[in-house]
Parts: sequence; C-alpha cells; structure tokens
Amino acid sequence: MARHKLRDTQIKGLSAGRHGDGDGLWLYVNKAGTRSWVFIYIRQGMRREIGLGSYGNESGKISLADARRRADEAREIVKNGGDPRKEMAHRRRTVKLRTFGECADELLISKENTFRNDKHAAQWKMTLTEYAQPLRKIPVGDVSTDDIVRTLRPLWTEKQETASRLRGRIEKVLDYAKAVGLRSGENPARWKGHLDHILPARQKLAKGHHAAMPYADVPAFMVDLVGVDGFGARALELCILTATRSGEVLNAEWSEFDLGKALWTIPASRMKMAREHVVPLSDRVLGVLKGLQAKRLSNYVFPGVAPKRPLSNMAMTAVLRRMKKGGLTVHGFRSSFRDWAGDATNFPRDVAEMALAHKVGDEVENAYRRGSAIAKRKKMMDAWAAYVSTAKGGANVTPMRRGHER
Repeated sequence: MARHKLRDTQIKGLSAGRHGDGDGLWLYVNKAGTRSWVFIYIRQGMRREIGLGSYGNESGKISLADARRRADEAREIVKNGGDPRKEMAHRRRTVKLRTFGECADELLISKENTFRNDKHAAQWKMTLTEYAQPLRKIPVGDVSTDDIVRTLRPLWTEKQETASRLRGRIEKVLDYAKAVGLRSGENPARWKGHLDHILPARQKLAKGHHAAMPYADVPAFMVDLVGVDGFGARALELCILTATRSGEVLNAEWSEFDLGKALWTIPASRMKMAREHVVPLSDRVLGVLKGLQAKRLSNYVFPGVAPKRPLSNMAMTAVLRRMKKGGLTVHGFRSSFRDWAGDATNFPRDVAEMALAHKVGDEVENAYRRGSAIAKRKKMMDAWAAYVSTAKGGANVTPMRRGHER
C-alpha cells in the first residue's frame, strides 16, 4: 500500500477532515484547525484506531517524520499479533500521564459531527470542562469511584438533571479511555449496580411536572397577553397558538415559514426528536406573523438585542413574570393544549400527539400518516386558536368522526 503521501509544506493548508499519508496513517484536522495523528488498523477482524499525538515540530508535538516512525512501529506490532495500544513505546511511557481532561477533549473532537447543533456541542463542552473540573487533572487510568462521587455529590440534589447528564458524560469519557487502552476494568461512573448504591436515586417527576395553566383560563390570559408589547410577548403568543416548544419559537427563522400555504416547517436539527415537524398555521397565527414581518430586523422572527442573534431564552418567562404569572412555565401551555384536546374536543388522540411532535406508532405508520395528518391538524389548530380567542373559552369545536381518523 502506498505511503508517504503528505508533505510538511502542505499540512498547514489542509482543510478540516481526514487526510491519509498511506497504509493506515491519517491526519485529522478539526474545524478549529487542531491537527492530530491517528493510526487505523485491523486486529482480530475488528477495525481499531490509536492516537499518535498532535501534529507539530515543537516540543511535545509529533512531526510528520515522527508520526511515520510510530506508524511503522504499530504496523510491526500488528504484524506480530500484538496490540499497539498496549505495546507501543510512547504509550507505555505516557499512558499514566494522560489526564481525564485530555481524554474528555479528545472525545469532544471525535463526537464533533454527531451533535445535533452548536448548542448541544456547547452543553457537552461546558459539562466536561466546568462541572467535571475536579477530574480533569487526574490521570485517566486512576479516576476512581471516590473521585466521581466527590464531583457529582454537590450537584446531585440541587441540580438533578444536570448531575445525571454529567454522570453519563463522565461514563462516556472513561469508556473512550478504555477503548483506546488508557484504562482497564469496570467503569466507575456506571449507574446500575454501582453508583445507584452510593448516590440517592433521582426524584422522579410526575407526568406534566411543568407548571401549567388550566385550559379554561387560557382564553382570558390571551386577552391580557395581546395587550403586552414586545417580541417576548409575541413569541409567547405564537408558542401557545402553535403548541410548540420555546426553543422552536425563539430560534424560528423567516425562511422556515410559507405564509401562502400557512405552514411552518421546523428542521430536524431544531427538534427534540430530531425529526422535521410541519406546523399548520391558523389565521390568528398568520396575523401575528404578518405584524412581526412589518418589523423584520433579520432572518430571526424574534431577534434579540443583537438582531443577528435570537431572543433570549428567558424572554417569555420574563413576560409571564410581568403578568404576575411567574409560577407558570412556558412549556406548561403545551399541557394546557393537550388537556383541552383530550377533555373538550373529539379530535383523535394521535392527531393531538402529532401536533405536539410526539412520536406516534412505528416508522411505517408514521410514513403513512405524514401525508394526511396536516389537514387534520389544521382543523385542530384552527379550533384551538378560536377557543383561546374568546374571553370565556366558548368557541365551538368541530368534532372529527372516529371512523375517519386515518
């Protein structure tokens, strides 16, 4: 197999991606411009890879010539039936010096193309740099159960969701370290059969735990909301009328809307379930959007202080507080909508669930429904808009016959 394809003079100009030097030696360039050597090989019928170090000619870096020497060493070990991850000289010297923080950073680079969006990537990075700070300087092979418990305990009762995500991400870093030969034995961050005997179980939140307004009170609330000025109030109005999540509304872009067809297509990258969601728009929603279009400052429907950035994720909560409804949550209005659909209408359950972008049925069934559900959901959203537009919630609802659910 051809070797020595790369040249030092070209490496600095390489774009993000994977670049081969031949016969298993690769240079990875991430979006930030960091360059790292990786050797890929087959052992016992399985594809494996091993990091050889960061590219560079200064102290602590691995030059092109050094990377080739290490690749030759790894090839010889594989040829003789050995494991480069354990037997290469530089790994025997440095394995105990590799820290948890270094492995966490390597894992983030390897997952770079798997995150749903920039926000998801930033959450992972923040978790593994700030919350996992007590672990970062510990040699990854030495991270123990006690280290993990000391890291998790301050968050475990106060920020349960954050602590749970932190534990899961620590577990993945240690799994990564084991996969590349830097650890052995059981993962001390695993929950079942291990940490569940040390830390108290997370308190399970009851279904519908987001503080919600009874649907009978929503029409009167909407009358008051219409009188509140500002992008935050209009965002909340749109959120309630479309039964969508706050993040879907706040990050909405004008390019997602077809006002002529009265449809809003939210891309999969911004949906919780990572599936595209099409929202049929009522006349009242179209009225709100046309009013906003006249004030358009950028491609964001709800621009922030800097027009090229979306409105703050606290904007709608601030509106609720100004209206003396601080005990409620924005997400709770989705529950209000769902309770109304179930208690006050004859719309089928699956149509209501699809309006909330919840998964209904298997993939085949979902594909079958996709073409016909929009018309049914349009009737539902029109009825919801009519209901919340009357001070006493007295709008008539046109029932759908059960025999025509499909």
